[in-house]
Amino acid sequence: MNITELFRSVLRALIAHKLRSFLTLLGMVISVSSIVAVVSIISGLTQMVKDQVMFLSPDMFVVSKWGMTMTHQDYLNALKRPNVTASDYVKIRDAELPSVAAVGAGTGTRRIVSHGAKKFEGADIVGATSNVITILNLNIDATLGRWYTEPEEIATKYVTVIGANVKDELFGPLDPIGRNILVAGLPFQIIGVMAKQGKSLFGDNGEDSRIYIPFSVYRRNFMQPWNTVEIYVKAKNMEVIEEAKDEVRAYLRAMRHTDFRAPDPFGIVSQDSIMDFFNKMTAAIFSFIILITGVSLFVGGIVIMNIMLVSVAERTQEIGIRRALGAKKGDILRQFLLEATLLSVVGGILGFLLGAGMALSVKGMTNFPAQVTFNIVLMAIGSATAAGLIAGFIPARRAASLLVIDAIRAE
Repeated sequence: MNITELFRSVLRALIAHKLRSFLTLLGMVISVSSIVAVVSIISGLTQMVKDQVMFLSPDMFVVSKWGMTMTHQDYLNALKRPNVTASDYVKIRDAELPSVAAVGAGTGTRRIVSHGAKKFEGADIVGATSNVITILNLNIDATLGRWYTEPEEIATKYVTVIGANVKDELFGPLDPIGRNILVAGLPFQIIGVMAKQGKSLFGDNGEDSRIYIPFSVYRRNFMQPWNTVEIYVKAKNMEVIEEAKDEVRAYLRAMRHTDFRAPDPFGIVSQDSIMDFFNKMTAAIFSFIILITGVSLFVGGIVIMNIMLVSVAERTQEIGIRRALGAKKGDILRQFLLEATLLSVVGGILGFLLGAGMALSVKGMTNFPAQVTFNIVLMAIGSATAAGLIAGFIPARRAASLLVIDAIRAE
């Protein structure tokens, strides 16, 4: 039997038993769609975190009181640390450490911002040094102003760069550059607008709801004794990033008279540390996904195997007649194996389409990310094909092993 005849025979058998074919398809569709939906969402989450982490350049890191707080115990340990202060920032900046190119600082609070009768509640007021724009790769809307300069910061100028949502809420289509806003009752002149970033994963407006003011102005008007700041350190290049961390770590430990056996009384966060944490987290998630995938495909495979075994039992006489007319064992084996595989592939394609639609629907209705990649397509169809081949082998082998005379006599 050539391949064309084999396909025709398989298609005739599948069409002749529509309900059985549908049930086989349904089992695979459910299995594959659930896998595709979960993997697409996890894949989108992974990409989103990677994109957001890129605000930390590979050649910079952040020194803060909290560091990477991953567990409740980490949080309790961080609570015991002293605050990182503006004085710490000044000392590190003035130390001129060999591997450090630039040192900046920032901290923040929330206040009501207003312009005339309009108010923007819950704005994040961020006091940041003038060099933070380059250290953190912040994006200014090129058509709407500029960032504040070091002389303006030294002179304690009451200037501000506002987020896109703040601009839209208070000024609408008007150009805000040169206009004043009140931040907790203090007048600030707008000199720039941040490029729009959109909502974050958790639904907040993030960068778009921020208002940046010079660090010196923040210290004068908003800094409280219990406030802690973040120190942003940029290494001279990527090759000396670890040396820069060690130099800053040693300098701060010496400043705080930390015993050599004691842990750092501060935290250091870099792009590598964030990605290491995220990779550990996603490794656990993907292990869970593999378990779900295995269970789903096992269930789908069991469905295929059982239905194909029923098919063999129902078609025993047909198999005997075909064998008597000259069909070989290999022909019968290939036919039943192809039936199972064909149903699995079609089920995999339909399951992929359903799962991708579910994932993209979640993305459309919420801010949770999802992305459907070519690798997910290959995974869906490949796993379905493999499940069909494995699950269909036993029924196909049983069909091919039937004795001709017994098969013909079967009812």
